[in-house]
Amino acid sequence: MEIIKNREDNNFEVAIIGRLDTVSSPQLQSELEEIIPEAENITLDLRELEYISSAGLRVILLLKKAMDQKGNLVLKNVSDTVISILEVTGFSTILNIEPIQEDHEGTEDGSEG
Repeated sequence: MEIIKNREDNNFEVAIIGRLDTVSSPQLQSELEEIIPEAENITLDLRELEYISSAGLRVILLLKKAMDQKGNLVLKNVSDTVISILEVTGFSTILNIEPIQEDHEGTEDGSEG
């Protein structure tokens, strides 16, 4: 798993790339714990998140609880695979999930891909 953090004032965007599972979730939790004290808003960009396990869901739940006390947490660019997991677990009802924003030209033209 790779984590890319960007900051603008007290707004953080964290891109998670790869698999968020039992092995990688402690790394994400540690990285998030570093930014929570200064964060007013955290956006998790999940465009390249391939898989999330219950350990990863736990990290997101802990982040949500922390941010409920001081700001906002938003998930964006959530893939169909991950959104299915969030829906089955009920997380989709408690998290702020933005719709996927298409940034690729030609995806609406009906071509196969």
